[in-house]
Amino acid sequence: MLSLSMIVRDEAERLEACLRSVQGFANELVVVDTGSSDDSVGIAQRLGATVHRIPWPGDFAPARNQALEFVHGDWVLVLDADETLRPQAIAPLRALMAQPDVLLINLLRFERGAAQSPYSSVSRLFRRHSAIRWSRAYHALVDDSVAALQAAEPHWRVADCPEPALIHDGYRPELLADGRKAAQLRQAMEAELAERPNDPYACAKLGSLEVSEGRLAEGLELLRRGLEHCPEGAHPERYELLLHRAIAEAPSDPQAARLLYRQALALPLSPRLTLAARLNLAALLLHQGDLAGAEELCRTATAVAPEVGLGWYNLGLIRRRAGDLAGALEAYGEARRLSPEHAETHQNLAVALLLGGDIEGCRASFRQAIALLAAQGRGAEAAQLQAQAGAMVKLEA
Repeated sequence: MLSLSMIVRDEAERLEACLRSVQGFANELVVVDTGSSDDSVGIAQRLGATVHRIPWPGDFAPARNQALEFVHGDWVLVLDADETLRPQAIAPLRALMAQPDVLLINLLRFERGAAQSPYSSVSRLFRRHSAIRWSRAYHALVDDSVAALQAAEPHWRVADCPEPALIHDGYRPELLADGRKAAQLRQAMEAELAERPNDPYACAKLGSLEVSEGRLAEGLELLRRGLEHCPEGAHPERYELLLHRAIAEAPSDPQAARLLYRQALALPLSPRLTLAARLNLAALLLHQGDLAGAEELCRTATAVAPEVGLGWYNLGLIRRRAGDLAGALEAYGEARRLSPEHAETHQNLAVALLLGGDIEGCRASFRQAIALLAAQGRGAEAAQLQAQAGAMVKLEA
């Protein structure tokens, strides 16, 4: 028996899609509400969930631990309201759950709209066991308790589901525009580092945040510290540290960045999890004029994850630089089909269409890019593109 466990608050807009995605897979739906003022509770009940109400305890780990007390299944799947389960993952997940020595199954999660890593790995499907508990701030994990249980009972093992299992909508640009997620992350990771000064996970999260906000020196110091204290077997943490250190080094020392990206790609991780390093390295090689090396990386990216538009978008950039206009148009077209919300794809497709003489198609793609930028809270970029595009083609037919 499988139980779904969720914590929600004012998630009426997204909750139904999440709950419907697990129907036919989860035998029990348990939703814990922490104070909704919308129709979250009603939606959950109408879809067959058992709803419990608790006061918000101040952090996700204690909230998730309270939620575990309400489930009855042999297995527990934990989802957030902005996540949905892919139907293609159900069969492989059932096969893994049937193996008697599997304690936890890591799930590949597609980060829709993410600027960097299209995939992440989350430990959200596990046997219901009294020793498995949530810990850590902000991004709560069961990994610490699972490792302790494996040390005490070595017959248990952790498995990885090869099929992408979840789709996550939490990182779309318009959802991040107000900066609250970043502020919450900073507060939580600063508290984590105060308690564990050299924790690789906290160093990776806070270091990457510093880099993304332009504080390269502070970010690099945290990322170097995290690498120094990262255990050899902690591959996901090491990958994230190497990736973001490479991003920070690239503007001033591209050769060091290339080496760091290569080190990240050498780690024994799912190729989908290392897409960001592969695509970033391809962009770096493109900037340095190594078109063949850049295209090889992007071809690999589109082969291992053909469903990710970002790989096709990068392949389009490379082909256009190489003078392969037909190949660029083909790649941009696939990128647009897979990621219709990616404004940069429409913008670069417009330029390629203009070079190919398709004025009407160029005009439509520029308009779509401008509309998307505006809808995503990127008004200044929309205005700038409006001016640039207007200098190339009349936008009003």
